[in-house]
Amino acid sequence: MQHTGHRIVPFIPDGFAHPPRNIAALEIQNGMSVADFGSGSGAYVLGMAERLHGAGHVYAVDVQRDLLRKVKNDAHRRGYNNVEVIWCDLERPRASKIADKKLDLVLISNLLFQVENKAAVLAEAWRVLKPTGRLAIIDWSESFGGMGPVKKEVVDKDAALALAHSTGFELSREFKAGKHHYGLIFRLVAK
Repeated sequence: MQHTGHRIVPFIPDGFAHPPRNIAALEIQNGMSVADFGSGSGAYVLGMAERLHGAGHVYAVDVQRDLLRKVKNDAHRRGYNNVEVIWCDLERPRASKIADKKLDLVLISNLLFQVENKAAVLAEAWRVLKPTGRLAIIDWSESFGGMGPVKKEVVDKDAALALAHSTGFELSREFKAGKHHYGLIFRLVAK
C-alpha cells in the first residue's frame, strides 16, 4: 500500500486492473445500491463505498469468510457504514439473499474463471438487479506470466459476452479495464 495523506491507495502494477479507474467507468452515483459478487479483499467494495459518499449501499458478496471479515473491518475503520458483507456460494440459486430487483449495479470482477457454474452467478445478478440496473464484468483477457488464471480457465471477452447474452443481458458498452483485462457493462433484457 502507498500512503497519500489520509487515504490509503493500493499499489497497482502498471497494466493490471485498476480499481479506482474502473470504478469511475461504472458511473456510480450517490444513493445507488450496488454489489460486488466475489468481492475478495474488497478493493472494489471500498472504492464504491467511497464513491457513494456514505449514501446508498454496497454489498460485499463472497464465499471466503476471512476476506469478508477483512472487508468489514476495513470499511468500519474508514467509516463506511453503508457496506454490508454477505457470505454465500453464488453458484446456488438465490444465495445472496438480496431482494429481487433491488440493485442498481452488480460488479463481477475476476470471478468467472474461478466458478464452475458461471450461468448461475449471472442469473443471481439478473435476479437482484432493477429493470434499469446494470451488470459490469471485469475479467482476465489472457493468462499472464503466472498472474491470474491458467490459460484453460480464462473466460475471454467473447465467452463472457455469450454467457451474459444467454442469461438475459445485452451489451451496453465496453471500457478499458487494464492491459490484461476487459471491462463490459450490460443492461437487462426481458427473459
